[in-house]
Amino acid sequence: MTRAAASAHHLGPVPLGALERQVMEVLWDDGDLTVRELISALGDVHAYTTIATVLSNLDRKDMVRSRRDGRSVRYSPRHSRSMHAARAMEHALSTSNDRTASILHFVQTMEPDDVELLREYLQQQEPSGRRGTDGRADAAGQGDGS
Repeated sequence: MTRAAASAHHLGPVPLGALERQVMEVLWDDGDLTVRELISALGDVHAYTTIATVLSNLDRKDMVRSRRDGRSVRYSPRHSRSMHAARAMEHALSTSNDRTASILHFVQTMEPDDVELLREYLQQQEPSGRRGTDGRADAAGQGDGS
């Protein structure tokens, strides 16, 4: 199994240090960057070797990929910000003693717009035959709302 394939099966969150997190935020926002471009994006306060070491650590953690671009090396995220967040949430659920309670508590703390987004997504996942005449999912599976 390749390192990338092993990473895809790893559901736990990848722990990131403060500077690693900052570098990932820039890469998620700006994409394909060299070490010097990252240093500039971070405010020109870090040494080249510091950012190169951080990128090496992020590569070891399967968070970034690198590619040659002439004499430079460009770095980009292996996974989206949302995939990283989803892995963290899945890990939190997998370590809970009561997965159902954890999910319900999380949903209760969500913003109304996020709850609506989740509701719409779940409705799209329902088989078409399980909707009532009012368009809402029919819990009894009758499809006519009665």
